[in-house]
Amino acid sequence: MRTHHHAEFPIERLIANRELSVAVCLPARECATTIGPIVETLDDQREQNLIDEILVVDADSTDGTARIARQAGARVVSQSDLLPDLGPVHGKGDAMWRALSILTMDVVVFLDADIAGFDERFATGLLGPLLENDADFVKAFYRRPLGDDPVGGGRVNHLMARPALKTFFPELQAIRQPLAGEIAAKRDVLERIPFATGYGVEIAMLIDVYREIGLERMAQVDLDEMINDHQSLQALNPMAETVLRVVASRRGVEGVEPILERPPLVTVA
Repeated sequence: MRTHHHAEFPIERLIANRELSVAVCLPARECATTIGPIVETLDDQREQNLIDEILVVDADSTDGTARIARQAGARVVSQSDLLPDLGPVHGKGDAMWRALSILTMDVVVFLDADIAGFDERFATGLLGPLLENDADFVKAFYRRPLGDDPVGGGRVNHLMARPALKTFFPELQAIRQPLAGEIAAKRDVLERIPFATGYGVEIAMLIDVYREIGLERMAQVDLDEMINDHQSLQALNPMAETVLRVVASRRGVEGVEPILERPPLVTVA
């Protein structure tokens, strides 16, 4: 698996050489303070012909997230309107999976909608290995400041996700940010894997993509720094438990209750 830095992929070169169509999808819940600048930046990149579509999947936010995103240039859909026959949406992973049912581009970029200080490197960095190299799946990593500690954020990542991977999937221990929500992949790869419905979607996706395509078709990209809100330790406890359950169940550990998942989209009529 190759590791890159976002500066390796200048936007002018990506635009000049782009042959694949690109959609950016942002699952959003109560993100009124951040969604506008994010979509505006992506809309500028769309006008420059780096990306083709911006889709915001709104979790019926009450703070105006959908309105702001639409005004900034995104196509906005309510997650509850996607595949409604399947019943209620069970968290972020379910929303991402349902979004695939209406995305038609060759490449899908998933970005979190609560990033402060968003700029063009998020899209260019993730797209670089897909558009210029032979990667089919790209994962971001970055520093997350916490107080006076420039790398103190991402506590579940450091204390649970990476040790769990090192224990159960040592071949993936080089992944710097297994819980990063910033991901780019060929759409046909995403359609062939199941989606964990809640917080465990990113680490489940990482393991499932590895099993589907192998490390040689995967890459990770350093995006320098990412700033967003931090959860309390109390709130992080169920997140850490979910991560451990995902990794242990993927390894086949007996007695571990699996989390709710959606099947590969190619198997759904």
